[in-house]
Amino acid sequence: MLTDAEFVLIAREFKARTGGALAKDMSGAAEIRLQPLARREGFASVNELIGAARIRPDGRLWQQISDYLLHSETRFFRDKTQFQKLREELLPAAAARKGGERVRIWSAACSTGQEPYSAAMLLEALRQEGQPITAEIIATDISERLIEKARAGLYSQFEVQRGLPIRSLIKHFEKAGDLWRIEDRLRAAVKFEQHNLTRHPGHLGRVDIVLLLHVLPHLEEEAQLATILNAADALAPGGVIVLGAGESLPAGADELVCKHGIVTHAAAASVAAA
Repeated sequence: MLTDAEFVLIAREFKARTGGALAKDMSGAAEIRLQPLARREGFASVNELIGAARIRPDGRLWQQISDYLLHSETRFFRDKTQFQKLREELLPAAAARKGGERVRIWSAACSTGQEPYSAAMLLEALRQEGQPITAEIIATDISERLIEKARAGLYSQFEVQRGLPIRSLIKHFEKAGDLWRIEDRLRAAVKFEQHNLTRHPGHLGRVDIVLLLHVLPHLEEEAQLATILNAADALAPGGVIVLGAGESLPAGADELVCKHGIVTHAAAASVAAA
């Protein structure tokens, strides 16, 4: 069982590395999440794991501990209202703005890949309906462990049942033992890389749509502001950030406007309103 001092230390290191927040009542859950890591690294308990992290100078164990504590909840087509907006409004509008050039979509905090693969399926459906939108999907997460799973495109029966219509499962996946593998064409449509959202995403270039659904509530206030401002800095002219339908902007994001979870620059919103 974690001591209060150990949990305070874990929460501090987790915040420093990820910008995330661990609530005070998460001590038991944190220990459960860290047990597989402790076993993998050869420790008899999570307490031994933490003790080793404190004395090892390279920080590798703290990084792994933070990785295992990340909130990685996701599913295919999570927040159907926002994906419907993406399909009916945001993607066609972005394609019209680009005038035939490829639309660039950034799935931020992509976890195990369900969100960017959902976007890829949506784009394919639009093409089949006569809207051939050329697009590039970039997906990032702070965790290399989660990105490796996303790249593999392998999901359990439980994972594919969450949010994925049966027709999409049959069309885009094939059985691989006890798992389901997403088709190669969709895997090739998404480029995965590691990135910390609290750091500026200049290396990603300008993007037209940022998918940032259900990410901000799991961050500390300071990290929330840094994340939304960094995402806004990455937007091409007319670009948008997609939050969860019920989410709002953090305090301090005064140059941005959020309406039903769709974030734009305030200046662009004023021009559109005029």
